[in-house]
Amino acid sequence: MVRIDQNRCVGCGLCAEDCIAANIIIQNNKAVIQRPCLECGHCAAVCPQQAVSLEDYDMADMEPFSIALEPEELLRSIKSRRSIRRYQPRKIEAEKLQRLVQAGRYTATAKNTQSCRFVLVQEQLDTFKHMIWQQVQKAAETGTVPDGVPSYMVEQYKRFVALRQKEPPVDYLFRNAPAVLFIAANTPVDAALAAQNIELMAIAQGLGALYNGFLNCTIGLDPTLKQWLGLEDNASYVCMLLGYPDVHYTSTAPRKPADVVWR
Repeated sequence: MVRIDQNRCVGCGLCAEDCIAANIIIQNNKAVIQRPCLECGHCAAVCPQQAVSLEDYDMADMEPFSIALEPEELLRSIKSRRSIRRYQPRKIEAEKLQRLVQAGRYTATAKNTQSCRFVLVQEQLDTFKHMIWQQVQKAAETGTVPDGVPSYMVEQYKRFVALRQKEPPVDYLFRNAPAVLFIAANTPVDAALAAQNIELMAIAQGLGALYNGFLNCTIGLDPTLKQWLGLEDNASYVCMLLGYPDVHYTSTAPRKPADVVWR
């Protein structure tokens, strides 16, 4: 619920002009909310008097608006990202994990649902790995997977098990990453957008990431896996391995020319 402090409001009309739902009007030189809305926060962000508040939201977390990124530096960071498959045996600090969550939390969502759930596994990663490999071994032996898990994953599981038996120290499913992040949301787009911002934050903190579709499919092998993750009623659309890279790239990688239409 959006509330307007009538003592602070000066009736400037900025909130009414910027309201995407046309839900704010000016009456007697004061802004008035007409009905429940998307709670997008535009009115709070545009108000110079800090007269707007949203119930159940952390208003103290608001900061002065600022764009401090240099375009060329941002582009260079995007060009420099790599999918990391080699990680140092080093845990990610709690404050860095918190920043990753904040980067995902502030990502846009369709209709402002803010439905993303972030499941970060680090402290209990060994327990999770054991559960995962039990199910992978079972699927490889039986040659079957439940509904919802693509049938082609059977051959992948057989391959992962064979590689693990051949080279036990080499973890071909988790890549020895110290942390795993699952992102559930109402729509795949919401989860993907959050993942992109999280990856940018990871890079800014000296971390690396790898999108792991195999592992995201694997949590569908047994209901206990999703239950353990707290995703019983949520669809996980993104899985990311996270950690400090154990490889150093000296330049960006080449790309094909952009397929773009200019009108």
